[in-house]
Amino acid sequence: MENQSSKSNKWKPIEGGLFTRWTSQVTPDLPFPEYPRPQMARNEWHNLNGLWEYTITTKNTPKEEIKEWDGDILVPYPVESALSGIKRKLLPKQHLWYHRTFTLPKNWEEKLENHRILLHFGGVDWQTTVWVDNQEVLFHEGGDIPFSVDITPYLKTSHNKNSQNLHDLTIRVWDPSDKGRQERGKQKLKPHTIFYTAMSGIWQTVWLELVSDPYICDFQLTPDIDRKELKLNFNFSGSIEKLSGFSIMVEVLENESQISTKEINVNDLNEKFTIPLANPKLWSPSSPFLYDLKISLIRNGNGERDIIDEIKSYFGMRKIALKKDTQGVPRIELNNKFLFQYGLLDQGWWPDGLYSAPNDQALKWDLETTKAMGYNMVRKHLKIEPARWYYHCDKLGLLVWQDIPSGGVYVNWNWGFQMFVAMIFKKAWWTGRMEKSNQQNFYHELKQTVSSLFNCPSIVVWVPFNEGWGQFQTKEVTEYLRSIDETRLIDSASGWVDYKCGDINTIHRYPGPDVPKIESNKKRSLGLSEFGGFGLEIQEHTWITKRKKWGYRKLKSKSELKKKYSQLIKELKPLIKKGLSAAVYTQTTDVEQEINGLISYDREVIKLEPEWLKNLHKTLYEDEN
Repeated sequence: MENQSSKSNKWKPIEGGLFTRWTSQVTPDLPFPEYPRPQMARNEWHNLNGLWEYTITTKNTPKEEIKEWDGDILVPYPVESALSGIKRKLLPKQHLWYHRTFTLPKNWEEKLENHRILLHFGGVDWQTTVWVDNQEVLFHEGGDIPFSVDITPYLKTSHNKNSQNLHDLTIRVWDPSDKGRQERGKQKLKPHTIFYTAMSGIWQTVWLELVSDPYICDFQLTPDIDRKELKLNFNFSGSIEKLSGFSIMVEVLENESQISTKEINVNDLNEKFTIPLANPKLWSPSSPFLYDLKISLIRNGNGERDIIDEIKSYFGMRKIALKKDTQGVPRIELNNKFLFQYGLLDQGWWPDGLYSAPNDQALKWDLETTKAMGYNMVRKHLKIEPARWYYHCDKLGLLVWQDIPSGGVYVNWNWGFQMFVAMIFKKAWWTGRMEKSNQQNFYHELKQTVSSLFNCPSIVVWVPFNEGWGQFQTKEVTEYLRSIDETRLIDSASGWVDYKCGDINTIHRYPGPDVPKIESNKKRSLGLSEFGGFGLEIQEHTWITKRKKWGYRKLKSKSELKKKYSQLIKELKPLIKKGLSAAVYTQTTDVEQEINGLISYDREVIKLEPEWLKNLHKTLYEDEN
């Protein structure tokens, strides 16, 4: 590859579009330098973000025929984005190729005999094939979920042949976008209204990690505020039998002081592993207290104890559950108390980076502004964010309703007829129209999503389906989701076709507000998971497009928006007494041609004063008990 410094001088974001204040802060040397996985942090890691070579070929072009590259692309920004330095559409009949060389950090090479080197991807959309030193090491499908591969054997193979310790990394990506039926959220090759520019390729951090052999693959943290304890489950790289003589030690820290610790032999981990926490401090939006956690894998033998793997993490003590109020209506309780959850529909798109925020500061700014406006919740809409986004929610005290990105058949044709059939037969005609392979992919991504985000205290509700988009086997999916996470609530189908399963019966009303009818069996709580949608275009701060600007209810001025929004909150408050447990206003920001946001797409204009909103929203929380 060309010298990195000379390549950096050539990179710049593609001009002619809408930028944010953080666009100019992006540097090609090392975008997103932060450790990408705050809940499972190790000391020895190496960031591979930066400028890579790229090319786009037809699907039938083999790797061996690629002799030249089209130029350089900045990782981790989608190829269609301005920040990639490319801003080029990837079509379903094409492949996107990435290439770079890398050297391992000092002393890593000499540790290969008793260590492993893992190659991590935060997110690549959609199908990914990876070669290391010209050896295929991984094939992966899934655009929103993190994945990794142990590349140690392939590095060893090339070690003696490579006197400069220079290694080669090639990645091939195929993304059919909305021409396929894989999970893709709101992406469209021809965007309009509530659908946005399709994006492809690497869109989260790529990184290397040095781990011991054996090592801790992952762990699951389950807080129990009633028993005042934290339950832990572990997965290791080696079998339990091969870990004889090893132990796990867990330390709970508060302000760097140890308040609880426990050690147990790995062979005894089939027993219940819990750590007691006397008088635990509870996590909530008003007090988002997080405990620090240190986890050590220890090798014991010959009178010696060696810590071979050490992980830093954190957790919050909180509980989310349903409980009937004095009228017999199920309410959503946080930490055994009713808390009205009021939040924003959060799309998570950026004018300069599309799926990728320009940097971590930008990622955090959206959430800080949401909290400053007096919201205590966000519904993350049809997208899985990088791990650091959830870390910021955990730190700030923002509850999260997490959508699973949709695939399958989009319901955007002959909508009235479809809804008529659905209401008459209580069944969506598109249900089951996903091929078996697509259904299996949905289950796979659902499982991986829950696994990767399980430890985040901020996530309190899973939303597997939204408005019938790719909806299938709703009851079966709900049961499966419950089987892999019984600690959170489930909104099985947000809006539209309801199969009367899950924990929350939600509706969408524009502009609203409204509340679902109380069911005769009174088993589910009531939620308004989308309403509002007041569209106000802010000139000079909107997406540059020939497409018509779109909003559920278009307004002409900030004063009109303030009046309409104030009336909306006034009408929302009485619905809480009628059983409403949560509401979600559409939405945080404008996105491309959609102008329903409280903030302009470039994040430069906040359409309603945050302090005014915060004071207004206080009225929604006054009657909590």
